[in-house]
Amino acid sequence: MKFFSALIASLLLFLSSVQAEKSPPNILVIMVDDLGYGDLSVYGAPDLQSPNIDALMNAGMRFDSFYANCPVCSPTRASFITGLYPDMAGVPGVIRTPLPGRPTSWGNLRNDVVTLPSHLKTAGYDTALIGKWHLGIEEPDRPTDHGFDFFHGFLGDMMDDYYKHLRHGKHYMRRNELPIHPEGHATDIFTDWTVDYLEARKDTEDPFFLFLAYNAPHTPIQPPADWLEKVKAREDGITDQRAALVALIEHLDAGVGRVVESLKTEGLWEDTVVVFTSDNGGQSSVGARNVPWHGGKQDMWEGGIRVGTSVSWPGVIEAGAVNKDHLSLTMDLYPTLAEMAGTPVKHDLDGRSFLPVLKGEPFEEAPRPLFWVRLEGNAKYGGIPYHAVRKGDWKLLRNTPFEPYQLFNLKNDAGEMTEVPRKVAPKRYDELFNALMTHVNRAGQIPWQRENP
Repeated sequence: MKFFSALIASLLLFLSSVQAEKSPPNILVIMVDDLGYGDLSVYGAPDLQSPNIDALMNAGMRFDSFYANCPVCSPTRASFITGLYPDMAGVPGVIRTPLPGRPTSWGNLRNDVVTLPSHLKTAGYDTALIGKWHLGIEEPDRPTDHGFDFFHGFLGDMMDDYYKHLRHGKHYMRRNELPIHPEGHATDIFTDWTVDYLEARKDTEDPFFLFLAYNAPHTPIQPPADWLEKVKAREDGITDQRAALVALIEHLDAGVGRVVESLKTEGLWEDTVVVFTSDNGGQSSVGARNVPWHGGKQDMWEGGIRVGTSVSWPGVIEAGAVNKDHLSLTMDLYPTLAEMAGTPVKHDLDGRSFLPVLKGEPFEEAPRPLFWVRLEGNAKYGGIPYHAVRKGDWKLLRNTPFEPYQLFNLKNDAGEMTEVPRKVAPKRYDELFNALMTHVNRAGQIPWQRENP
């Protein structure tokens, strides 16, 4: 009897998997902003409770070696929707709302590439972005100019206030192109809008691609007062700074929980791929925890670019799986999700699909160097890009354009605490440096400035 019960269970799982692969799944990508690698309880945070994100990660495959494409916001987002390295997408640095008297924007998203939402639309997907855009505020740089059928969110970079939704005194909340003035904390607003969207999708036949991009836990560290009081009452000895960040993250976690619950309530969960990731590491100066890595946001050390990530797909991806070693970047999500949707990419991308990894199938990874770039114009960076490159266990980086490159062996020194002198490993140094220069030369062909800034 036990044998037949096990056989039937296996058959049902197989049929579920076959059905999931035949029917294009819905796709929900949740990207949070500046979340430290160690700022979830599933990644070891000792003073923080994130039960909803933990449960989401445990519902699929969690990745411990996943990278954002940049240690700051805009470039990673550009890589996600184009499948290209940031400088190949025209966004080597942060795209900001304008300020008089000085250049503030260091990128211009290309209009001549097929974005992920545009590609998925060819397979019949309804495409939507709820939350933070951060890739342009005017035509032709708005979400609806780049393949999203529906936009409900914030066009700008950071909010100066989570309740007022202003940046430099201006409103950037929009419903498609229409200015709107919602009330409440931005995290709650984006969650409410997502729940509304999912409720509207439950009776439609076409699959959806929803990019949910929260501003939290980006500065200002502004949690609702009751959440902050709860953390302070629970965590003895916690500093005010750390308590505020923990509260902001726990409030975000509750929002993610509401979204997942909505998927289940509306009968969408079983047919939906859910990705959770961050655009870069946590900001150390406001109390973020990037343990066990060195550095944080803006740094090319692991703490600035390694991000907690998971992918779930009921019946296809094994629940509770943990992948410690596979290396992928944000740009790899594009071809992976396209393949899941049954519409593999035929045009050239820098990203590559890791769907076999998610399915637990053999995956022979051809060696590839991985590159990171950031361009910034303040006094620390001087308008000169700085980079990192990794190949195998070796990584070469610098954190400003004015310092020498540092070489590390991540197998022996995962925390990047002891630089390997060039003279000790000259061939490794030269191999990485030459690969990086080849990439810099290639990316130099891509303009990143608007014609009329």
